[in-house]
This record gives sequence, C-alpha cells and structure tokens, in this order.
Amino acid sequence: MPPKAKINKEMILDAAVAIVREQGHEMINARTIAERLGCSTQPVLYHFKTIDEIREAVYKTVEEYHGSYIMPKGDRGLDPLLELGLNYIRFGHEEKNFFRFLFQTDTFAGLDSNDLMSNEGLTETLSMVAGESGCSIEDAKEIFFGLFVTAHGIASLLANNSMEYEEDHFRRVLENCFDSQMRGGDINE
Repeated sequence: MPPKAKINKEMILDAAVAIVREQGHEMINARTIAERLGCSTQPVLYHFKTIDEIREAVYKTVEEYHGSYIMPKGDRGLDPLLELGLNYIRFGHEEKNFFRFLFQTDTFAGLDSNDLMSNEGLTETLSMVAGESGCSIEDAKEIFFGLFVTAHGIASLLANNSMEYEEDHFRRVLENCFDSQMRGGDINE
C-alpha cells in the first residue's frame, strides 16, 4: 500500500481558495477543507492554528488574484482606466464568491473614502489617472473614486443577482461617469 500523501500548507490554502470560489467564504472551516483534501482536520489545524489564520491567507491570495485580474492588459484597444473598470465589473460577474469575500465581508470597517484612496496599492492606478487626465494626484483620487463606486455598484449587482453581463452598456456608463468627473461632476455642463 503506497504511503499517504502528506498534506502541506500550500495544499490547504489551495483547497480553501477553491472552496471560497465554488461555495463562498462562509464555508471555510477545518471540516470542509479536510473533506476536500481527503484527510482529517488534524493536518489543517497543524499548519494553520486557527480558521481566522486560514481566512487571512485565503483573503491575501484572492486579493492578489483580483489585482492581476483587473489590471489593464492593453490587448483590447481600450483606454487603460476604462479597461480597469470593465475588468473590475467582469470580476464581479465571473468570480461572484471571490467578489463577495473581498468586498462584502466588512473588510473596510472604520475606513472612509480617503483611507481607501490612500491605499498604497492604488499608487500606480492614480498615477495613470493623473497622467491620462493631466491633473494632480488629489484630483485623480476624486476622479478614480467616482469611477470606482460606479464600477463597484455594477459589479455588486452582478455578483449578487442573476443579471446579464452587458459590456457595451457598462462601457458607456463608465465613459459617461469619467466624462462627468472630468467636468467636475456637472453632467449638464
């Protein structure tokens, strides 16, 4: 009889990420991970001391995946900011459970909009907005925030409902939002 495969930390993390993708973050527990790996809960709780530790590792992994998913690739012939927004919306549609885990689990409790826009991970994006629009970083934060809440609202609707994905419509909405932001928010100007 061949020796039993040893369960390592990476296998546990991969199993937990797959569970979130398929069933939702509520299903992360030692039992579901162990079942997926075909082992007892002992190796799961050996490599990770608590379920919260697993959740944190899964969150980081999903967050990194999200970051690479939404970044403009330049292969669609779109403005990079527009492509970023459309990719964000598509992520909400295609990766519903990941989207809910990242953005609908009270991760941003206690933060305000300035805190969100001051995140180091946005430095490159805000520089891109400032360069594209010829504005300051502070103005870029305002422009980006308007686009972000618009894209986030659409992505949330898609992640939580059985709505149709209408990329052309969403593109027009984001373009109108950007145009409005560039005019200082006055849509009638």
